[in-house]
Amino acid sequence: MRTPQGNEETKQWYVMRDLKRINAKEPAYKLLEGKKMEVFVPKVYKLCTRQGKRVREEVPFIQDLLFVHETRLNLDPIVKKTPTLQYRWLRNTWREPMTVPDADMDRFIRAVSNSEFPQYYLPEEITPQMYGRPIHIVGGPLDGYEGNLLTMRGSKVKRLLVELKGFLSVGVEVTPEYTQFV
Repeated sequence: MRTPQGNEETKQWYVMRDLKRINAKEPAYKLLEGKKMEVFVPKVYKLCTRQGKRVREEVPFIQDLLFVHETRLNLDPIVKKTPTLQYRWLRNTWREPMTVPDADMDRFIRAVSNSEFPQYYLPEEITPQMYGRPIHIVGGPLDGYEGNLLTMRGSKVKRLLVELKGFLSVGVEVTPEYTQFV
């Protein structure tokens, strides 16, 4: 997490919150995607009942969390116009929105998009016992990634833990042939 250096004309990943209800027809991420902005929302699949049928839907992992890659000048008018869309502010500052470095966010998005079933974790859910051996990925879609294996009791799948410091972590499946222990 970093603060902007006063430059409102460069694109940054802003951490936003959407106060709309779960069943809203147009959540903020759909509104922003409609305005051709780059938006990332961590999503998971859940079984829901629609018109009496059970349907598998992709829903946000954390209802009010979204990341928007845009300039502050373009984002401010939309935030003012939409009362349920807000910046997440840094503590002990005056009106400084939370941002995520581009490299960290791109790494996180690439890891999530290359996994069929990513498993998200909040920072308080990760215990020291969950950190396994440090590994380096050589080849495959996650080439060059370094991190720790996620150890879950009873799991037969190897997962790499990719973190977005202070916000959330994701466990993505890795193929054993691409892993190299450090």
